[in-house]
Amino acid sequence: MKIAILGAGNMGSAIACGLVRSGKFQAEEIVCTARTEATLERLRTQCPGVRTTTDNAAAVRDAAVVMLAVKPWLTEALIREIRREIDPDRQSVVSVAAGVSLAQLAEWMTADSAVRPALFRVIPNTAIAVRQSMTFVAARGADEACTERVLGIFRELGEAMLTGKYLINLDSEDEGEIFIGCAGGIDTIATFRYAMEEAPKNYSFFRVDVSDLQGGHSGDDIDKGRVNSNKVVARFLWAAMQEFDLRLSRFDGGNLRNAIPREAWAVFGVPAGRKTGVAAFCERFAADLGAEFRLREPSFRIDFSETERPASVIDAATQRGLVYALAGVPNGVVEMSFAVPGLVETSTNLASVKFEGEDRIVVTSSQRSSVESAKLCVMRSVEAVFALAGAEVVHSDGYPGWEPDPASHLLEVTAGAYERLFGTKPRVRAIHAGLECGLFLEKYPRLEMVSFGPTLRGVHSPDERLEIATVPKFWDLLLEVLKTV
Repeated sequence: MKIAILGAGNMGSAIACGLVRSGKFQAEEIVCTARTEATLERLRTQCPGVRTTTDNAAAVRDAAVVMLAVKPWLTEALIREIRREIDPDRQSVVSVAAGVSLAQLAEWMTADSAVRPALFRVIPNTAIAVRQSMTFVAARGADEACTERVLGIFRELGEAMLTGKYLINLDSEDEGEIFIGCAGGIDTIATFRYAMEEAPKNYSFFRVDVSDLQGGHSGDDIDKGRVNSNKVVARFLWAAMQEFDLRLSRFDGGNLRNAIPREAWAVFGVPAGRKTGVAAFCERFAADLGAEFRLREPSFRIDFSETERPASVIDAATQRGLVYALAGVPNGVVEMSFAVPGLVETSTNLASVKFEGEDRIVVTSSQRSSVESAKLCVMRSVEAVFALAGAEVVHSDGYPGWEPDPASHLLEVTAGAYERLFGTKPRVRAIHAGLECGLFLEKYPRLEMVSFGPTLRGVHSPDERLEIATVPKFWDLLLEVLKTV
């Protein structure tokens, strides 16, 4: 088997020397490249007989395995140089570049062609030169034969580890439940830049307060009809702007990015001559919302009070963009799952609105979905609304979801083991919150996964506790699954 190692620095040289010292590879089966002859000369001294060249494309052509061993910031340029030489039917590409993900490798490899070779990301250390390294291997688009070939190479350099076909996550919080899916998430942060203007002197100012809503977790509780306080205040301001020459001074609502906001308030002014009219408008608005929310938010409060004239208001253009965007941006459940009846697939939550400094209004929202493309779609919808309103929009790194697979063999084994052990069927479900499983699935897309555990309460709080009586059942189930699968 011929191997091309592109980059004969410390890591590339260590791989070449380790393979030759293993006795399973002949020196002439390995070709190494470098940008300078000086680097190649050092390699030839360390490992006589290894072929060397400065031509990366030529090195690739007759190799079964192509290893990318250049610095991370050089990897994309190297792939551009060689990708048209790669034959996906007979060649695998292995990257040892730190911090370069499989997703990035795939994107760069297919940027201008349909070439989709088997990709591997490996994390070795220089002890491979003396065959004492532990190397972690992740694969993408590789069949079993291809995977075993790459693993075999690194086993000659010490110990190679690859996650198997199945993963059991021991992190669920209710005994008797087996989880098969979770949502991925990403935050969308919109920043409005505003100019301060002196508050008009012929205006009366008021404060609107929304409070006593239930709130809750933006994943687990998003399908329960919980009212979002930021949306209510935005709804009020939008409606009032249609009736009055309103000027906005302040808006504050929500705190945590993963919580449905329970409270929000705003300070606004209207021409003094419309003072009586705005009072009647507020009463009608409060009555309408009280009737609308009576079944899902029985404690809902909206209060209006006259307040002192503030020193300033925000400029009219920013006010219009902010209020219209907050009123129009989607919020709540976007799509229900077709894989798991009753499960929210995709949602978005308008988490917080904060004035920061003297010229910025920062709006934070979070999007979730068990389907990655759907998560990105709703993210872009939210971005589009804020961008059209004149805001600067950025996104967090996010985390991937775990799309449910009700036909999973591992699920069948786990559910069967539970029923044999305890005489009842477990509850199989997915959640619209995050689990670590999504992160594993991103790196190992062939995995089948389930998640189960003993009963926990108050998780991630000072009151976190474990129901001890559920631990033996959890342990017995784990052993039975491991024996059966």
